[in-house]
Amino acid sequence: MPTQTDLLIHPNPLGPDEVGEITSVNPSRAGWQYISFGVRSFRAGDRLSGETGDNETALVTLGGRCDVESTAGNWKGLGKRTHVFDGLPYALYLPRRTAYAVRATTSLEVALCSTRAERDFPARLIQPQDVEVEIRGGKNVTRQISHVVKPEFPAHRLLVCEVYTPSGNWSSYPPHKHDQANPPHEVKLEEIYYYKISHPEGFAIQRLYTKDGRVDETLTVRTNDLVLVREGYHPVVAGPGYHCYYLNVLAGDIRSMQAADDPTYAWVRQTWAPRETDSPLYGMIGGKG
Repeated sequence: MPTQTDLLIHPNPLGPDEVGEITSVNPSRAGWQYISFGVRSFRAGDRLSGETGDNETALVTLGGRCDVESTAGNWKGLGKRTHVFDGLPYALYLPRRTAYAVRATTSLEVALCSTRAERDFPARLIQPQDVEVEIRGGKNVTRQISHVVKPEFPAHRLLVCEVYTPSGNWSSYPPHKHDQANPPHEVKLEEIYYYKISHPEGFAIQRLYTKDGRVDETLTVRTNDLVLVREGYHPVVAGPGYHCYYLNVLAGDIRSMQAADDPTYAWVRQTWAPRETDSPLYGMIGGKG
């Protein structure tokens, strides 16, 4: 039976300069087939070289700017926001067997989102204007989904989105799951939640549970924590006074994000009044938090 130790990965301690590997996970550690994930911070001028190997990979700029050179092309000036509450991301999709080098031109934080792939697609730059913004839910379940690598994107398995949950609001609600292959109603996906909270002392809470009770964990998550969703329902709530961001990385054998609601709570959707705004929530909650 999974425990909090299995599901919640705290960040690595960094030195006084706060640069280096913040977190990382691979399929062996996660206990699944496909997803690898890591986040690194850089000083201006720092450089990271790597190779995608058997994975397709998206580099997502969480804050700061960088240049990328690779065997699939070169790109300059990736990044604009200073942190995740400061706007939409730049991202770079790279196919298998691509050598790359990231050079930070300012202080930089970048997420490396990878999944095993058997098909190749062209490298592609994703700019903020390419990111589809969706306001989902209603009342105190309103949140923003920023689709970075969506199902229509030319990739094999990789799916990436960013979610903003305002102070006191719920997200991933009604509780949903995607652990069974039952298309078109539900597809089986591995998923990572990588968290940022708008202030250092803030927190959010995520519950992971299955109907049969094999899994029933309630996790307190803070900035740079990572949660592994292997199975079950997984709602989130942001602590009042603190806005919650998470980066979702998903992968499976069907290119879809179709999930199944917990039927006990699905009725809540019918109670939501029309939304008062369709404006991007990061603009409302971001500032310099």
